[in-house]
Formats: sequence, C-alpha cells, structure tokens
Amino acid sequence: MIKVLVSCANGAGTSLLMKINVEKVLKQLEVPVMKIHHCSLSEGKSSAMQYDLIFCPLNFIDMFKAPMEKGKIVIGLRNVMSQAEATEKIIAAGVVEKYKK
Repeated sequence: MIKVLVSCANGAGTSLLMKINVEKVLKQLEVPVMKIHHCSLSEGKSSAMQYDLIFCPLNFIDMFKAPMEKGKIVIGLRNVMSQAEATEKIIAAGVVEKYKK
C-alpha cells in the first residue's frame, strides 16, 4: 500500500483537484493507496518524508529535492487537471511496477 502526498501553493483548490485526479489514475492503474493527503507546499515540504509518492505542480518540484535524494518519488505536473499526464508520469516513474497489487 502506498502513501501519497499532493501539494500546491495554498493547499486548497488545486491540490484537492489534483488529489481527485491522481486518486482516479492510481485506481485505474491498480496501485493500492493506503492514504492520500493534499496540503500546502509548506506543509508538504515538511511532511514529505512520510509519503512514498509526492505530486506537485511542475514549477514547484525543486522544493522537494531532499525527498527525491532520499528515494521518494516526486512527480511534477504541468497540467494538474490532466489524467493523461498523471498516468504517463506515474508509469514513467515506475510506480505501477513497484506498488501494483
């Protein structure tokens, strides 16, 4: 089971919409999710090490360098509403092979 963090600037609208899309994509890809949490970038940056997979808008990906260096999978999305982009990047990051049921 995977723990997922979805983070955006304020942790309100964008991260909630991203969370809904990511949740749908992970379900379609049969990746079992234990927990998915959406929050602001400041909260996300401080709690990222507790999660296996982290999503954020592409322009904020540098804020998660430390978790990336520790082996966490961080995915930046150019279009946070695009399920196609999320699917492509989840597969490319090896999430399906690593966590699929």
